[in-house]
Amino acid sequence: MTQHAPDWSQIEDVLLDMDGTLLDRHFDNFFFEEELPRRYATLHAISFEEARDRLMSMYRSVEGQLAWADLHYWTKQVGIDVVAMHKELDHMIGFLPGAEEFLRHLRKLGKRVTIVTNAHETGVSIKVAKTGLDRYVDRIVDAFEVGALKMRPEYWPNCQRLLGFDPSCSLFMDDDEGCLIAAKEFGVAYLVHSAKSSSRLPPSTLPQFLSITEFSPLMNGRPTG
Repeated sequence: MTQHAPDWSQIEDVLLDMDGTLLDRHFDNFFFEEELPRRYATLHAISFEEARDRLMSMYRSVEGQLAWADLHYWTKQVGIDVVAMHKELDHMIGFLPGAEEFLRHLRKLGKRVTIVTNAHETGVSIKVAKTGLDRYVDRIVDAFEVGALKMRPEYWPNCQRLLGFDPSCSLFMDDDEGCLIAAKEFGVAYLVHSAKSSSRLPPSTLPQFLSITEFSPLMNGRPTG
């Protein structure tokens, strides 16, 4: 299906996810699916496979809740300093290809740009320190400030009250289908799916949204799909 870039003349606010949209999700995937299970296995003298199964079950048990994104919660749950691990591995944190150019493009267009992320503020601060992401945007809002994760229906009215954006003149971009659906149901007019969330994984498109594997279609108006 051929899809076209949004009409930027109709857009005032740009709401952007962080991990998997601007920053390479490979860091998060590696951290929670590979390195943390490896260290958990060593701590408990169990196999990597058993450790990963246990952790995946723990992740699923709080999916959709703020605890899912709370680094301090996970430090207590697994008995490993998850925040210190983030700092230790921060060399793996980086932008997806074209993300910085896209952010500079939005600045030239004069849009108000806000990062809306499910990440915990501690994780956000580590990633901002590594990437300088904050210099490109007007504000960064984490889910704990809003009081819910983005896939929850209560997130969007809370976020609107906090930021004062008009959904009919706003664009939201995310790599998570549930977050995009929740934004659509709230009435956000322009929705973009980040189909290439990790540099190490193949793209995964969503036919119901403008689904892009690179930022250039949003900047030059080329059709995609």
